[in-house]
Amino acid sequence: MIQISESAQSHFRRLIEREGLPGLGVRLAAVQPGTPGADVRLEFAEPQDLRGDEWAIDCEGFTLWLEADSVQYLDGAEIDYAALATGGQLQIRAPKIKGQAPAESASLVERVRWTVENEINPQLAQHRGHVSVQEVTADGVVVLRFGGGCHGCGMADVTLKQGIEKTLMSKVPGVTAVRDATDHDTGQAPYIARDAAA
Repeated sequence: MIQISESAQSHFRRLIEREGLPGLGVRLAAVQPGTPGADVRLEFAEPQDLRGDEWAIDCEGFTLWLEADSVQYLDGAEIDYAALATGGQLQIRAPKIKGQAPAESASLVERVRWTVENEINPQLAQHRGHVSVQEVTADGVVVLRFGGGCHGCGMADVTLKQGIEKTLMSKVPGVTAVRDATDHDTGQAPYIARDAAA
């Protein structure tokens, strides 16, 4: 499940011994798992801090608590500690934390949502924008709503046709078209004002 190197265990042991609190352990959790912004949270935890559904991993001299909701995302994670001349560096590798692309046998909706969240929205975030999937019709039409800097942006049509639609149609078999359901006249902070793009 999770591999913790001897050097990492030794590092945690030293820190825990320095605190001198009975039962102090280490809690590991995935933050925003299954998204491009996923990360790992590692913190000390006393027994009264635990929710009760954590998985316990016995280490040499302490317990590593794994939050139950994070188990699927942290399966196969590796924790290591490298001693350096300037101190040391804790390294956590969690290959499943950002989730895994759905199989080709997954529903069209699942495959579209995955591609939007993991490939399209990270690109749009560069312009303070994002899209959300409103609907995927039975005949493969994806209906989106623009938000953030894309809501009311004068380049939204270009982004939709030359970026989003091309990406979805090439990466998600079964998508036949992409439509925009956004009322762009109500956009509060467009990246490019609609009259500036004309």
